[in-house]
This record gives sequence, C-alpha cells and structure tokens, in this order.
Amino acid sequence: MIEVKKVHAFTGHSGAVYSLEKSNDEALFYSGSSDKYLAQWNLKQLIPEKFAAQFPAIVYAICLVAEQNILLVGTSAGSIHVIDLSKKEEIKILQHHTDAVFNIKYNIQEQVFYSVGADGNFAVCSLALLSLIKIKKLCNAKVRAIDFSLVSNELAIASSDCYIRIFDIKTLDLKKEFIAHQLAANCLRYSPDGLYLLSGGRDAHLNVWNVPMNYSSEKSIPAHNFAIYDIVYSPDKRMFATASRDKTIKIWDAQTFELLVRINKENYDGHVNSVNKLLWSNYKNQLISCGDDRSILIWDIQLT
Repeated sequence: MIEVKKVHAFTGHSGAVYSLEKSNDEALFYSGSSDKYLAQWNLKQLIPEKFAAQFPAIVYAICLVAEQNILLVGTSAGSIHVIDLSKKEEIKILQHHTDAVFNIKYNIQEQVFYSVGADGNFAVCSLALLSLIKIKKLCNAKVRAIDFSLVSNELAIASSDCYIRIFDIKTLDLKKEFIAHQLAANCLRYSPDGLYLLSGGRDAHLNVWNVPMNYSSEKSIPAHNFAIYDIVYSPDKRMFATASRDKTIKIWDAQTFELLVRINKENYDGHVNSVNKLLWSNYKNQLISCGDDRSILIWDIQLT
C-alpha cells in the first residue's frame, strides 16, 4: 500500500519551472525557471528563502557541487554560471555550449563536471579550475540528459536522435550506442545498485536496460500518455518516480517496476500542465515536482 499527501504548493515564479536541485541544508532546495530566476525554498518552514539570483536567460539546469559549496547554473543561452554560495556571488561564466544547456552533473571522484545541451555537445570541465577539459559533438540533435554509475564506471547520455550513448567514465571512450526510444530519449537514471539504466522518451515509454548484460532490454513500459521528462529514485531506494508532459507523476516499485500510484490534478490536486522535473529530498522523504503551471508541489509519499 502507498499513501500520498500533498504537503504544500510553492508559488512565486512567473514562468514555467524547469529545474530543481538540493541544497547543502536538506530542508532547503533550489528551482530555476523561464522567468530567468533561480530561487531557494524552505521545506521546514514552507516559505521562500531570501536567496534569489537573476540570469540573462532561461534556467534549465542547476547542479550543486556540495564539496565546493558552488552552484552550476545552465541557461538557454548556452552559458554555465558558477555561483559561490558562501559569498553569494557569481565567480565565473563558461560559454563552451552554443545553445541551451539542459543537464549538468558532477563527479567528485574524477574532479570534473559534465554538461549536455541543444547544440549536440557533451562537455567535461575541471572542478578545480572551472574550465573546459574536453567537448564532444555527439549528434546533430539535442542532447537532453546525463547520468553516471560508479558501479560500472560508465556514463550514459540521452539524445533527441533516440540514442543512448555509453562512455567509459575515466577515458571518456564511447563503449556502446543504441536506439533506446522510437522518439527522442529525454531522460535517464541509473538504479542505486547500478544494475539497471532507466530511460524515458518522447514516445511516453519507460525503458529498463540491464547494465551487466551489456544494456540489453529488460522491460519496455507504456508508462505515460505523453513524453517522460524525468526519473528519480527515493532516498530509501524502494521507489522511483516519473514526470510527464501528460500532467502526471507516477510512483513505481523499484524492485518489480510495478506502478504504485498515479498522481494527477483530479485525485491529488496535482499539476495542471506538464510536469518537467522531480527532486526526491532527504528531508522527510518528500518528493518535489515542478512544471509549466509555474508551481512547485511538495509530496509526502509513504509505503505502508
């Protein structure tokens, strides 16, 4: 059995909300929007924090580098802005992408961060120097998402050309590429144990790939009515959630891949437009969702 309760709705952005990211304080989190603002919110007090930053373009990606207390903010202009959180000021702007930056992830073991964007490029930058190490043109389509696994030491990238590409995490050599969806591959996530790679596409399918079996197809689930935009695991690793353009969030059993609950406007007072991003917080195991309706919703999800 599963219990779902809507805890709160944060409002304040004047445009669609595209990005969510944790903070060094587990009761706080960040959001980024088409209104070109990055905001911070308090889950404990259910209020907006005083911290906010304005950028020259839409905020599509936020990445907290916890160990360095910096935020990497990717925009629709292809820029990555580096924010020093202790000083609360911008310390650098990187402009190696020529179009929107959709996703940023960092790897503390390799001392790098990765970014992908609408220009079809995959970039690797130094965390120490905050400078470009390498950039690769992967395709002529938009590159949407990136994730990596320290179990297999591999990095996976999803693109609008329907492909997922797998790279060696140390050498960055291409190990495998395969057509993952009938339409654009939008998002992906390695399971916490590293055994599976989950991907979501514009074809509305949730696909499960067996990592030790050379990414062979494990399952293909017609999970939503429209494109899937994000996949996140719960902190306790028992569940994962998917977000879709069909205005719903779905919660799944992480072991069986069975659907546990569908969260929508009618049943749970959910989003009224596309759900763009998810963040499953360590604070009270709360799930955070945001979308085109400009709202950020907080959910209490409990298995009973």
